[in-house]
Amino acid sequence: MSPSKRIQAFGLWSSSISPKRMAQRARLEDVQFSADGVVWLESRGKQGQLVHQPSTGARRDLLFEHSARGGVGYGGGEFTTGGRSLFFVQHGRQIMRYDLETRVVRPVTPAWGAFSAPMLSPDGQWLVFVHEDGDRAALGLVEADGGWLIRLDHRADFYMQPAWSPDGRHLAWVEWDNPNMPWDATRLVLAQLSGDVPQVSGKRTVAGEDVQGVFTQPCFSPDGRWLAFLAGTGEWDDLVLYDLTSGERRLVYPAQGYHLSTPAWVQGQRTLGWLPDSRRLLVIRNRAGLAELCQVEIESGKVQTLPVTPFTWLRQLSIHPSSGEVVLLASSPRLAERVLRWDGARWHEVACTDAWLLPEVWFSQPQAVEWPLPGGGEAFGWFYSPQNPHAEGEGLPPLIVHVHGGPTSAAVLDFPREAAYFTSRGYAWLEVNHRGSSGYGRTYQQALNGSWGEADVLDTVSGARYLAQNGWVDGERMAVMGGSAGGFNVLNCLVRYPGVFKAGVALYPVSDLVALARETHRFERYYTDRLIAPFPQGAALYRRRSPLYQAEQIRDALAIFQGAEDKAVPPSQSEAMINRLRELGVPYLFRLYPGEGHGFRAPDTIEDFYQQTERFLQDYVLFG
Repeated sequence: MSPSKRIQAFGLWSSSISPKRMAQRARLEDVQFSADGVVWLESRGKQGQLVHQPSTGARRDLLFEHSARGGVGYGGGEFTTGGRSLFFVQHGRQIMRYDLETRVVRPVTPAWGAFSAPMLSPDGQWLVFVHEDGDRAALGLVEADGGWLIRLDHRADFYMQPAWSPDGRHLAWVEWDNPNMPWDATRLVLAQLSGDVPQVSGKRTVAGEDVQGVFTQPCFSPDGRWLAFLAGTGEWDDLVLYDLTSGERRLVYPAQGYHLSTPAWVQGQRTLGWLPDSRRLLVIRNRAGLAELCQVEIESGKVQTLPVTPFTWLRQLSIHPSSGEVVLLASSPRLAERVLRWDGARWHEVACTDAWLLPEVWFSQPQAVEWPLPGGGEAFGWFYSPQNPHAEGEGLPPLIVHVHGGPTSAAVLDFPREAAYFTSRGYAWLEVNHRGSSGYGRTYQQALNGSWGEADVLDTVSGARYLAQNGWVDGERMAVMGGSAGGFNVLNCLVRYPGVFKAGVALYPVSDLVALARETHRFERYYTDRLIAPFPQGAALYRRRSPLYQAEQIRDALAIFQGAEDKAVPPSQSEAMINRLRELGVPYLFRLYPGEGHGFRAPDTIEDFYQQTERFLQDYVLFG
C-alpha cells in the first residue's frame, strides 16, 4: 500500500469529486473556425453559451440573454460561422445572427417550429436549415439578413446535414423516412439550385436508392469537383467520392475494421472534412470505443494516422478553409474534454472544462473486458477499478454496472464523468456495451433487433456475474444504473433477475412500451418497430417486455429520477412504476425534477441526483 493512502471501507472514500463539482462542469458541444479565431459551444446548465477565442486577444462569452440550442430531435446543429457573423438557434425555436464586431444579436427567422443545422451559403446571402413543425419536416431557406422562410424540400420524413457546394449552385443533404432511424437506412441527395431566390431545379439520389445503407456527412471539395460522403453498406464503413461532372462514384477508403462515424442521435455531427488542396480528407475513425484521426489521399488511397496521444476519443472535426488547421473536441479516461487546435506540427489546448482540472491520479484507467454469453457469442465492456490517491480498500469492491442509453449508442473511451464520481469513492464500475451497441461492427449493432429487453439485459447480468465469479468484485454488493433505454435495462434486470443486484438506479426509464409507442416524440416514433415488433400488431409482446406489467417480480430497491418536461419518455411512465412499487412494498426512491427534460441540465438537479444516489447506494448496497 502506498504510504500516502489509508485503508477505508469501499464506497465510503472521501473524494474531491463532489456533487457540486459534478453540477458545475460545463459540457463542450461543438467547435468551429470563425473569420478570426475559434468559436465553441458550452452547455452551462440550461444555457448554451457560445465562446469566441480570437487569433489575438482574450476569449469572451458571446451570449447573455440568449441560449444556443438545436431544436430538432435531440438537438445538435446549434450554430454555424460565416465571415464576421455567427448564426445560432435560439432555444431551438428561432435562428439568430450575431455580429462579432458590433456584438449585436438580431433575429433571422420568426420563432416558429423547431430549427437546427443552419449553414451559410458561400456568397453569405442565404441560410439553409433543417426545420420541423409538428409532424412536418423540411429543408428551409432564408436570407442571411432575415426574411420569409422558403421550403426547398419537404417530401422526406427527416433531414440532416445540409451542405453547400463552393459555387452555391448545388446543395447536398441526408434524408430518411419512417420506420427507419438514421443508422438503419438513409438517402444522400444532391440538388441543383437556380434563380435569384434559390430554388431546387433538379435533384438526384446519389446514394441510398439502388443500395440500402447508411449514407452521411456530404461535403464538397474546395475546388468543387467532388462530393465526399460516408457509406455504411456492410459490416464497417467506407469513404466514397462522387464526381460532380461525370456522376461516377469512387471508393477511396474501405475502412475495414472501423466505423467512420457514430449513430446520428443529434444534428450536426462531423467526423469528415476536406483539406484546402482538395487532394486530402481528414476523417475520425473508431472501433470499440477508441477513436483516431486519419488523413486520406484521394488519388492513392493512402491512409495516415495523425498523432493525438494521449487522447482516445475525438469528435466535431473542423478544418480551416485556407490554412488547413484543425480544431476538434478531444478527451480520454483521465483527461477531461477540451478544444484542441492542430497547426500542422503540434496540438494546442484552446479550452477545457475547468471544473475537472484534477490530477490524473483521481481517475481510473479502464480495462477492456469481454465475457461469454450463455447462448454463445460474447459481450463487451470497460471495467474501471476503484481509484483514489488517498484511500485503499480491503477485500473486493462493490460494483456499479452502468448501461448506456439508445440502445444504439456505446460507452467509449472519453472522460467518464459518472464513473469518476463513484470510482473515487471506492466503487468498481462496469460500462456495458451490450448487443445493439455501436462500434463493434454492424452485425453486433443489429443483434438487438427483435430482442430489446431480453438480449441487452442478459448481457448486462452476464457481465456482472462474470466479474464476480472471477474475483474482481463483491458479488453480494452490486447495483445496476442507466438512463432512458439504459433505465429500461435496469428495470428489466430487477424484473427478470431478482437478487443479482441489490439495487437499481434508473434515470427517465422506459417502463411501458405500449405507452412509449403511443406517446414518444416523432424522431423515435417507429424505433421500437425494429427493436421489438411493429406496433400495434405486436402489442402483446410489448406488454410482456414492459417492466410495468411485470413489476410484481421486483424484490430489490429501486431509485427513479425523472424530468417533469420529458417528451421522449413522459413522466407518467415513472409515476406509474412508482405507484406499483408502493403497492408491492418494494423499497424505492423517486425524484421528479421540475423544468427538466430527457437529461438533466440544471446544477441544482445534478447536485441533488448525486447526493441522493450516493445515499441510496449506501443504504441498499453497502449496508443492505
